[in-house]
Amino acid sequence: MSYPIVKPIAAAVLSAFLLTGCGEKSADSSTVAPSNTVKANITTVADSNSAVVINMPATVVAEQQAQIASRIMGYIREINVEIGQKVSAGQRLFRIDPSDIQGQVSQAGAGVAQAQAALADAKNDFERFGTLYKEEAIPKAQWDKIRLQYQVAQQQLAAARAGAGTAGAQMTYALPTAPFAGIVTQKLANVGDMAAPGHPIVVIENPAKLQVQAQVSEDIFAHLKVGTPVSLHVDSTNTDITGQVEHLVPSADPMSHTYLVKIALPAGHNLQSGMFIQAGFNIGQSTGIRVPSSAVLERAGITGVFVVDKQGIAHYRMVRTGDTSNGVTTIQAGLSAGDNIVTNNTGTLQSGDKVVNAGAGNV
Repeated sequence: MSYPIVKPIAAAVLSAFLLTGCGEKSADSSTVAPSNTVKANITTVADSNSAVVINMPATVVAEQQAQIASRIMGYIREINVEIGQKVSAGQRLFRIDPSDIQGQVSQAGAGVAQAQAALADAKNDFERFGTLYKEEAIPKAQWDKIRLQYQVAQQQLAAARAGAGTAGAQMTYALPTAPFAGIVTQKLANVGDMAAPGHPIVVIENPAKLQVQAQVSEDIFAHLKVGTPVSLHVDSTNTDITGQVEHLVPSADPMSHTYLVKIALPAGHNLQSGMFIQAGFNIGQSTGIRVPSSAVLERAGITGVFVVDKQGIAHYRMVRTGDTSNGVTTIQAGLSAGDNIVTNNTGTLQSGDKVVNAGAGNV
């Protein structure tokens, strides 16, 4: 005798019983006893007003900088400075071959001598014919011609002397000097190269007058004015200082559509020209939740915090973070005012652990 229907029914009832039992056991295990107990600080979060700061890359540059070029054409015979060398105002930087200029000076000197001789001859005629004219020994037309020749000779001598002065000034251009005290930052030519007007040979800058320059978007630029404080973070030394907006260039760069902002540095700073830093621009206030940065973790690629429920059980909750500064992180989504979060000793903490409060507070 067979029972083809009874066995499947019995099996189904048994399976349902086992599944129900497993489900109840799982529920009990999650609510009855936590897997571990951890002592940590629990903080209640609250809404707070915070500054909206946008960080932009910036560069430390010398406010006073000069590209020293030759004003004459010629071969470079000497370069008297090296990169990094300090120079004083008026110190010679390099020398251009003055052969051509010396020829010009000699020629100008000969022109002056010739003009002086011509003037001396014209003066003698002027004095001699002047006496004859007074005695009415010569006609007025002849006297006017002699007098005109004397005036022309005077003007020619003045022109010759001006030319000699110009040629002499050219000699000084063969020995360019530093316009101010500073440091040589670049050498753009070598001894033996041909110098040409408008082509820099040496670049110097004044390290005593530095400023920070940053290119910012129109949204940031609209919130700035002269005197606005700017937070400056130096990555290389991990230090923070505060500068002030010194100058705003109102015309945008045609390529990047950004605006140049020049920031004055405080006295006693240790920045050097060429350093890259972060400039933080405050563009207003926002209301949100801010938590200690120590509370924010990353588990399995997910950023989150541990939230403690009323029973003291920790639950890992995913959050979206915003700006982080001075040890505080802005939470853009994932937390609500009144949530209790764990702010320390989270290294081994897991969801489901019991958290014993070691100290409470608000942020």
